[in-house]
Amino acid sequence: MTTYEAVIGLETHIQLNTNTKIFCSCKADSWGAEANSNVCPVCTGLPGVLPVFNAAVAEKGVILAHAMHADVQNVSIFDRKNYFYPDLPKGYQISQFFKPIALGGYLDVPIPAEGDNEAYSRKVGINRLHLEEDAGKSKHAYGKMQVDFNRCGVPLVEMVTEPDIRTAKEASQYLTRLRQLLRWLGISEADMEKGHLRCDANVSIREKGSNVLNTKTEIKNVNSIAAVEEAIVKEIARQIKLAEKGEEVRPWTLEWDDDAGELRKMRSKETAADYRYFQEPDLLEVKLSDKEIANMLKDFPEMPLERCQRFEAEYELPTYDAEVLTADRVLSEYFETAIKAYGGDAKKVSNWVMNDISRMMNDEGISAEQLKLTPQGLADMLKMLDEKKINQSTAKSVLRKVQESGKTPEQVVKEEGLGLVSDDSAIRTVCEKLIADNPKEVESYRAGKDSLIGWFVGQVMREMRGKADPGVAREVLQELLQG
Repeated sequence: MTTYEAVIGLETHIQLNTNTKIFCSCKADSWGAEANSNVCPVCTGLPGVLPVFNAAVAEKGVILAHAMHADVQNVSIFDRKNYFYPDLPKGYQISQFFKPIALGGYLDVPIPAEGDNEAYSRKVGINRLHLEEDAGKSKHAYGKMQVDFNRCGVPLVEMVTEPDIRTAKEASQYLTRLRQLLRWLGISEADMEKGHLRCDANVSIREKGSNVLNTKTEIKNVNSIAAVEEAIVKEIARQIKLAEKGEEVRPWTLEWDDDAGELRKMRSKETAADYRYFQEPDLLEVKLSDKEIANMLKDFPEMPLERCQRFEAEYELPTYDAEVLTADRVLSEYFETAIKAYGGDAKKVSNWVMNDISRMMNDEGISAEQLKLTPQGLADMLKMLDEKKINQSTAKSVLRKVQESGKTPEQVVKEEGLGLVSDDSAIRTVCEKLIADNPKEVESYRAGKDSLIGWFVGQVMREMRGKADPGVAREVLQELLQG
């Protein structure tokens, strides 16, 4: 029986988070705005207008290219990609074809263990990385085609991989790591639902062990990473079924219907010749000196995988903790600043950031940048825990109160009287009354039911509104109950 393997390449369109569009001064991101409310003569292609290149687009393109280990070109040019569609008012798209801003590169993609398969890493090569403008958006409704030009001229990076991906899972992991990287670098919001990150998948199959590149199909209109994976799985199965029946795979462009979970034929796949590329006559070459490129990269950050590995080695964190903490750059910096301020057990800081702080962020819909509990504040709160000035329950409450008020943990504890009572005499008074009021429980404890000590401690904590030092309460209770 013939065994097949998939050959997959991904084309991603990445919306750069510049303030303005690539060739005009219209706002770059108009998500949710009224249709055709964020346009001008330039981005709608009116006669006689001239584009002016936004230099911030080049800078963000260089940063991404460097992160992808690509070769940034000192000279790149823009070209006209000619095609006719209602959402392309000029009748052509300004893109880069002959001399893109970067060539080559790769992304190392860790593939987690699944079932009987061990974890491994896939090196996905990058064929080209170029700048271009976005087209508008069209949709069919009420028997008519409606066109919104707000997205015309939004700056994009199109990045095309080599056909190095072999499974749908590898494709989804590539997109997951790419999305993380884009947010880490601060060059794109990378929200697929809002179109900040869009992906087309080129899929073919071949006999396992073969080096032949067979006819491929292209999957479009996929708006989530999970949907990309599902669509590729279904297309691989469809092509294998055709091959087993001896039928030919045709080079179709396929549309993904997310609601139905189905692929549908859109049209035959275009080639570069169909677009009749030629150099854009209204734009000069983009020239970047080595000094300018170096200046763009002067604040280039440590990469997510490198930081993850360092957290494991330097702070002796489990791999899971390190991966969670480095999923977001700001959160990873929050953790590292907190551990340096705390100077204690890194795992304790990790637990608080991953569990209580992350849970609060999710509950309130806030990001790490919006945390009012500073890394120093978290360190101070952990020190209060270590010094038994507050207990775990109080600390969790303080966390929420700090976020609500913006005050420091020390201020909240002091103003609301949340500090632990460690005074032996005050705790002893409560314990003596508790023992006097519960003779049956005392008798059971003295008869050998040692587990009741937890009940007694809980009653003391409730009576003292959680302010009693539970260790001191336990010691006093054991002393009185033994009598």
